[in-house]
Amino acid sequence: MSILGRSELLKLVKKIPIIHPFDENYMDGDGYVLTVMEDVKLQYLEHRNVISREIVFTPTNIVAHLTAKSRYGRAGLSFLNAAKVHSGFIGRLALEIVNLNNEREPVIIKKGDPFMHIEFIRREGEPSPYEGEYQFQYMTKEEIEFYIPYMKRVFGKDFERLASKWKLYEKLR
Repeated sequence: MSILGRSELLKLVKKIPIIHPFDENYMDGDGYVLTVMEDVKLQYLEHRNVISREIVFTPTNIVAHLTAKSRYGRAGLSFLNAAKVHSGFIGRLALEIVNLNNEREPVIIKKGDPFMHIEFIRREGEPSPYEGEYQFQYMTKEEIEFYIPYMKRVFGKDFERLASKWKLYEKLR
């Protein structure tokens, strides 16, 4: 296993939209910074999911890990989930947070703000793509349709079986 560096990420993004929309200005060292889909205001002790604006597609030979930008930790936000993106996952990401601000003040995150780092890690072994209920989370029908040719390429002979498991065609009706 190894973290994909900038040059490898750029090569991969040209083949498969692993981040969509992608903006090279959000490359950050050996990863990418995802932005926020909509304004979020967290009151003290409130728990919320912050959703990425970008869709992430991890091919079957890749997993990803998320960490929040440190400025939000310094503002008193605590991150609750083990932020892993399974191989074969497609969708927007949800990062679960709670406001533990010492001043007991609300914390505001604006739409489009850089929020979470994502690092892609090459995995070894046979593919075992994500088959769970969160596949295509927070995606529109049109966005799912955009990804079908890439899914067919990445999942190959397993595409139809996975499409059935995910109820893909029902989601497109």
